[in-house]
Amino acid sequence: MIGRRWEAAYRTDMSHDGGRLLSLAAGTVLDVGPADAVEVAAAAGWPAVGLWFDARSWTDATTRDVAARLAATGVRALDVEPVILGRGDDGGERLVDAAAALGVPYVLMASGGADHDRVATRLGELCVHADRHAPGVRIVLEFLPIFSVRTLDEAVAVVRRVDHPAAAVLVDTLHLARSGGSPASLGRFEPSLLPYLQVADAPIEAPADLDGLRHEALHGRVLPGQGALPLVDALRALPGVPVSVELRSAELMERFPDPVARAAAVLEATRSVVAAADRSGG
Repeated sequence: MIGRRWEAAYRTDMSHDGGRLLSLAAGTVLDVGPADAVEVAAAAGWPAVGLWFDARSWTDATTRDVAARLAATGVRALDVEPVILGRGDDGGERLVDAAAALGVPYVLMASGGADHDRVATRLGELCVHADRHAPGVRIVLEFLPIFSVRTLDEAVAVVRRVDHPAAAVLVDTLHLARSGGSPASLGRFEPSLLPYLQVADAPIEAPADLDGLRHEALHGRVLPGQGALPLVDALRALPGVPVSVELRSAELMERFPDPVARAAAVLEATRSVVAAADRSGG
């Protein structure tokens, strides 16, 4: 089945961190380009990294540069993002092709303002493209309360409607909490539907409106374990899956203007939370 070969590789040979692959999400180091993000991840001790695909600047030369950095450092690339609908050309096929060229198993998609019919249609198109041109690549639909696909249940409904093995759902713990979900809801779905977890922490009190939610998602996240979201429960609900750590934070950027120091601080905090999940699950 599509994705299974690469997913199995990403669940083995993890050495520590509870048997999980830990990945530095692209959003944590948006102040560097994708090739440099690989170097930052390696210098900070991350075994994997996420790649930000800017359709205006990504070229074949970018793909070659990223591939060379991955090979030189031994860092794996977990995902490429973003395909965001409702904003004109989303560049989805180019992202899928780049993922295939780099051996990346996941392309991250979000609904933007597109209605659910359009999201399902586009997700299906990208799955068919992956099936034909990029075996091993899966398209993960991320739900956000500020977009049209707002909740876990809505994302699952869209993916099931598409009914293609290359389609999956990405859970971000911040968006799960802010959309009214909980880690307990993750156990209602087959594991193949939720192939990896994106971790973010925040205060327990949610912003009052959509503008506040948007600002928090883009600027207000905190280090794992320094907020109040149930990260340990989420990790226990999805045992063994890779973990991508998304930490967009104006405060963290100010504290750690050097991206390597920032990435190292995020990794240290993440490992503490993963270790706590291992202890509580033991």
